[in-house]
Amino acid sequence: MSSGQQIPPWLQEQIMKLQQSQQNLQSIMAQKQQVDMEQIESDRALEELKKIADSETVYKHSGSILIKSTKAALIAELEEKKELANTRSAVLAKQEARLKESIKEQETKINEMIRGGQKPSPQ
Repeated sequence: MSSGQQIPPWLQEQIMKLQQSQQNLQSIMAQKQQVDMEQIESDRALEELKKIADSETVYKHSGSILIKSTKAALIAELEEKKELANTRSAVLAKQEARLKESIKEQETKINEMIRGGQKPSPQ
């Protein structure tokens, strides 16, 4: 295609789909990064909790207040939070991998369409 030609509507549609997939990928990667940060925070909190004696008073953060709790209860809560984060991270990683593959296929399809200069066959 020469630079003076207008992009055909069918090619514009494919490009828009590719851009949407790229935006979805960015969103998933941001979510995954957030989950990873939560995992790191939970690990640090667990590490600190395990250093203190069982008899010491501990507090957990709930909104804008601190609530008195037990070391065992906080450890159980953090372990559960960590497990959920691990599961969520695994799901996001699978979504990320699928989207990357889809984007690669879309890019290949667009490049073939540009080289061929023709409308794609219906799928």
